Amino acid sequence: MSDDSLNQRVLPTRQSLLSRLRSWNDQDSWRQFFETYWRLIYDVATRAGLDDAAAQDVVQETIITVAKQLPGFRYEREKGTFKGWLMQITRRRIADQLRRQYRHGEAGPCARPDGSDNTAPAEVSNDWEAIWDAEWRSHLTAAATDRVKRRVVPLQFQIFELNVLHAWPARKVATALGVTLMQVYLAKHRVGAAFRDELKSLEQAGL
Repeated sequence: MSDDSLNQRVLPTRQSLLSRLRSWNDQDSWRQFFETYWRLIYDVATRAGLDDAAAQDVVQETIITVAKQLPGFRYEREKGTFKGWLMQITRRRIADQLRRQYRHGEAGPCARPDGSDNTAPAEVSNDWEAIWDAEWRSHLTAAATDRVKRRVVPLQFQIFELNVLHAWPARKVATALGVTLMQVYLAKHRVGAAFRDELKSLEQAGL
């Protein structure tokens, strides 16, 4: 996978994209889907104890499963979200990889050979939804940050990044960037508001 791809971050799936993905012929939509979700799936797979090659296999097998099952998926918020559906598919594909490793004598001491969909390191099985939600939130935050960075003046984003994301004191930021304390406070407020708006928009975009 390319370095550019490694920088991709997850975004919530809009219903319109789900609709377009029902057609195998819509290659642009499938490419968008892959770029949107592969890193989330990959990161969760590595947290489950898989190495790079096995995690990439999980990504490919999950996308293939989604492609096969998506025609039967119906978006109904009250019955569950796409996020939850994708989580279950990813979990099963990770379990498949762990079972293969066990059969070939490659599994770690905490992998389970019971053949169930819960085959995973103990800490992943016990906290699966928490891990998935944490990774989802992390990728969502990164996506919101990237969007804000493209929207605001570079200096304002730099102030926000140092003061808020890196927790530098306002006076240190002002000295480092050659700006006034008032500029630091204004940038923190304006960029922070834009960030919250982007995050809220992403959270509500079809989940």
